[in-house]
Amino acid sequence: MKRMTDFAFLLRGIVCCCLLQFVSVPHASAQKSKIPFVYDVENTGAKYKSPSFPELSQLKEESTLPNPFVFSDGKKKVKSFKQWAKRRAEIAHEIQHYEIGLKPSVPMDSIDARMSGDTLIVDVHVNGNVLTLSTPIFYPQEGSAPYPLMIGASNNSLPAKLFKDRNIAMMVFFERQVNNYSQFGRPAGRGNYAFDRLYPELKDNGAYSEWAWGFSRLLDGLQKLGPEVTKIDMSRIGVTGCSYAGKMALFCGAFDERVALVIAQEPGGGGAAAWRFSRTLGNVETLDKTDYNWFKQSLKEGFGGDNVSKLPHDHHELVALCCPRAVLLLGNPDYEWLADPSMYVSANAALKVWEKFGIEDRFGYSIVPGHGHCQLPVNQYPEVEAFLDKFLLGKSETDTSVRIAPADYQGRYDFRPWVNW
Repeated sequence: MKRMTDFAFLLRGIVCCCLLQFVSVPHASAQKSKIPFVYDVENTGAKYKSPSFPELSQLKEESTLPNPFVFSDGKKKVKSFKQWAKRRAEIAHEIQHYEIGLKPSVPMDSIDARMSGDTLIVDVHVNGNVLTLSTPIFYPQEGSAPYPLMIGASNNSLPAKLFKDRNIAMMVFFERQVNNYSQFGRPAGRGNYAFDRLYPELKDNGAYSEWAWGFSRLLDGLQKLGPEVTKIDMSRIGVTGCSYAGKMALFCGAFDERVALVIAQEPGGGGAAAWRFSRTLGNVETLDKTDYNWFKQSLKEGFGGDNVSKLPHDHHELVALCCPRAVLLLGNPDYEWLADPSMYVSANAALKVWEKFGIEDRFGYSIVPGHGHCQLPVNQYPEVEAFLDKFLLGKSETDTSVRIAPADYQGRYDFRPWVNW
């Protein structure tokens, strides 16, 4: 890959050495080969019970990033990939409980789906009410079905050429069909969205849980109709978004294991950035300074200020929810508010999860200056192209060992003290 710093080049060399070791050690290679790239269900951890949620006064303080491998009761650690499914389920429960609110499950027999021309239409039946989602699918002009699919959360700000050249279908998840909150215009308000007609008891939810819920219903529709009808390969679906929609893409991908690839572009605070580290920076998006239409109001009330250290998880674990699936984080350090130093620290903490299972090539980050917000520069194309080729097109030999950050990040934002586990 281009423009790698000396430190990033060294890291890449270490990763490549590790991959060579996998080739020479049969049992390690066999273990890696058994780890899937994606799943055919929304939530493989649905069978696991929620952990207990102590009162705020009973939560212990952790000034550094919590260990993602320690189970919520503090008694056990994840030692194998098989155990990760249970731990992952715990983290998902915690994020819903403390941050965004419940993402309800929906049985397939409550989903009706159809195609009208190239438009997917999904009717979701809950508690006697119906919510309808619709969006056109833009199919490639060449290649053959079933096609890989990239879904834009609210929009796809990545250059369309990257997908068209690869015969990848595209569509958009119009989140306003579920929760029409916007920082502009006149949204309905908390408790008055389309989602709330179906789940009035969840009026305290933040938008990100409701948007993730709606995104999953589109996947339900695709899955129920099947590739013969939709022309879409369910094993090769990606999601992307930028800025607030970069957060959305991350939440959507983290909470639906049918997504093979997440590309979160400039997601800012509340996305891949760690709440704890963001608080040490300047004028950036922090837990105290974010849009609380996106999150539960109780997050700020309980964990604002110094209490952020009592939050049982942090956003390196939100990112890690995607493991063993593929994630690429794209940053833009020219915009201070995005808290990219915090995303850098969080990304290196999350990377430890993929590394533990020998699949670190499925996670990457690229933080590159010199361009506008949500405007991918040409010199950042190779990173995106590599992840598309490997995880949506199945080109297994593609190098996705992407660890790119400004040259001064290593010295100024040392992540090692924050990952003391």
